Amino acid sequence: MDGRSPKRRRSDALGPFALLLVLLLTIPLAGCSSAVASSPSDPLLVSAAASLTDPFTELAQEFQQEHGVPVTLNFGASGQLAQQIEQGAPVDLFASANRAYVDELAQAGLLLPDTLTVYARGRLTLWVPEGSPLTLTGIQDLTRPEITRIALANPAHAPYGQAAQEALQAAGVWEEVRPKLVFGENIAQAYQYAETGNVDVAILALSLSVTSQGRWLLVPQELHRPLDQAMAVVAGAPQEELARAFLAFVTGPAGKAILERYGFQPVEARP
Repeated sequence: MDGRSPKRRRSDALGPFALLLVLLLTIPLAGCSSAVASSPSDPLLVSAAASLTDPFTELAQEFQQEHGVPVTLNFGASGQLAQQIEQGAPVDLFASANRAYVDELAQAGLLLPDTLTVYARGRLTLWVPEGSPLTLTGIQDLTRPEITRIALANPAHAPYGQAAQEALQAAGVWEEVRPKLVFGENIAQAYQYAETGNVDVAILALSLSVTSQGRWLLVPQELHRPLDQAMAVVAGAPQEELARAFLAFVTGPAGKAILERYGFQPVEARP
């Protein structure tokens, strides 16, 4: 294994029930002719992939200090976050773990096309807890009999889960390890399964691995499609200007430095 790191921080963020509460409180106001228009002091609501939990928590804190506006973060699987936006969630900015979900929302007219930006590339890792007796040298090791349970994000709606499935298929071990697989709703839940000892190995985002108490090994990038991560401002966002400012902050020098510290590879920000 080639990575060790200090314990990852926990961060406050909206869960599904909290987001539902935001919807209940916000949507009725949006349909009321006497509703008060949003102001710079209203929170900026950012829905972001679970792989972004730690870096976006840090980015939001710095942005809030600079602009004096609270930032509310809603983390989850990219596909589920995209579905929330389709259903009318009052989100200002969507940051996905891949480009596909952003492209689909943009084509449906739900995102502002001029803001669509690819801002980073993620990496996959094989991860075990610090005290695990396992030593992994490659993805083929997942077929070993002593490894009985492997966690990964659900490929149905999580880009890191999709990439993990592609890597297992490309390595020729998918069918053999399939009975061992345990799916988390998102990459953060897959991490929790491994951290709590409910599985032997997890296939995680590097951004979670570098801040964890565990040992990890990078999965070769050529085994899956690039995890190019994209974001865009939501059409009709209550805080469009602030959302544009946050996007610019993420893709600026300070934002890039933070993302790189969490293991994201820099890419040229592009539409």
